[in-house]
Formats: sequence, structure tokens, C-alpha cells
Amino acid sequence: MSSRRLRYRRLAGLGLRFLVVGGLSTLIEIAVFNILYLGFDWNVVAAKITASLVALINAYFGNREWTFRTRGHHSRTLEVVLFLAVNGFCTGLGAFLVWVGVLGAEAFLGEAASPLIVNVVNLASIAVVVVVRFLLYHFVVFRGDRARSAEVALENGGVSRSSSM
Repeated sequence: MSSRRLRYRRLAGLGLRFLVVGGLSTLIEIAVFNILYLGFDWNVVAAKITASLVALINAYFGNREWTFRTRGHHSRTLEVVLFLAVNGFCTGLGAFLVWVGVLGAEAFLGEAASPLIVNVVNLASIAVVVVVRFLLYHFVVFRGDRARSAEVALENGGVSRSSSM
């Protein structure tokens, strides 16, 4: 098998694991939101924020320990900071895409966007953000090869740059 084909196969595996973690995190967010909102009568905003934070914790550990387990050159602290920064950026990007998409749809249609149009725009923004988030996780947050990090650590007298917090 050629090295290019092998690289694409590895990237496809990463992408699939990333989507599984994201899907599970989405289900967790929906479940926690509904438990808090419907079960405990929380305010929708408080329930959304809490559910998002719970899902984000799942996403971090799922991606760190499964999707990108063979990668990582950062200390755990820097990795968490980068993870939060990437997710903050991606949340802002998603909101921006929805805003621009709804404005564009309204300008095109000449009337307020229906809930269906808003949801189509939202789904399109999610698709874009998933790709951006995967690339940022791959090239920024969970970058490098942990095996190589261990070799460098041995060369540096046992000091590893990928140690835990």
C-alpha cells in the first residue's frame, strides 16, 4: 500500500472516530439539556450552557484519549487551553455563519426566514464547523506523534513535553 493511501486511510480513521465522539457528545448535550430544562425546570439558557459544558468535557476526553490518542506534543495544560480556544473560535464561527446565512436567505427571499430555512442554514454551519474543528484539533490541539515525544524525552534526560497537568 502506498504511503499516500496509508495516510488517507489513517486520516479517514481519525475522522470517523472524531465523528463518533462528536455524535456521542451531541447526544449527551441533548440529554443533559432536557433533563435540566424539562426534569428540573431550569432556565433554557442555564440548561444549554450546563449541557454544553458537560458535552465539551466528554468531547475533550473522547478526542484526547481515543480519536487523537497517538498524537500530542503539548503539555496537558496547553492542550486544554488550545482545546477551549478552538471550541470558542468554532462556536463564534458557527454563530457568524448562521447570522450571515439567515441574512442572505432573507435578502434572497425578500421575507423573514422560516424555521425550516433557519435550520437548513444551521445544519450547513454545523457541517462547515465540524470540518474546521477537526482540522484545528488535528493540526493545533492534538498535533505531533506521542511516540516521537517519548524519544525526544529520553534524549533530554527523561523530561517529556507531553506530560500531564
